[in-house]
Amino acid sequence: MTTQQKKSSTRHGFKTGESIVYPAHGVGQIVAIDEQVVAGMSLELFVIDFEKDKMRLKVPVAKAVSIGMRKLSETDFVERALKVVQGRARVKRTMWSRRAQEYDAKINSGDLISIAEVVRDLYRAENQPEQSYSERQLYEAALDRMAREIAAVNKMSETEAVRLVEVNLAKGPKRGKTVEEDDTQEEAA
Repeated sequence: MTTQQKKSSTRHGFKTGESIVYPAHGVGQIVAIDEQVVAGMSLELFVIDFEKDKMRLKVPVAKAVSIGMRKLSETDFVERALKVVQGRARVKRTMWSRRAQEYDAKINSGDLISIAEVVRDLYRAENQPEQSYSERQLYEAALDRMAREIAAVNKMSETEAVRLVEVNLAKGPKRGKTVEEDDTQEEAA
């Protein structure tokens, strides 16, 4: 298996040095486009660094779009995602294990709006009932993924991006009421 590194070049609209979103890992940066010989076949690969996870991933150029790799969202799309977190939480009355799978699929979809929906649905204000461990893990994963993309798009720190998301979450309706109070109001309507 041999490797040749190509300097600054563009493939399928992606170029070296550009930040991208990889569905299963979030925001990363293309550091190179390599050519590797695997099983006698020459493959072009994007070399993507995920600095926060201390991870390097090699993705075949030909498969990049089909696996969901995409450019960072535009600022107006980020604004739409922030509006989503201000919305009303939609909690289905299905078993937690089923909802957890759905939330996990949304987080790993790489779609900023889907991730924003998970953040909105799993957010708990100070005066609301506490989350279970698995709920908290999913919430933190979604918040981290969303904040990393917002930070990259708006050129701010991740801490500032988390704060921005939390400020927008606090603007949401009925954040001060418990889930039971919301349910009784819905049933009365």
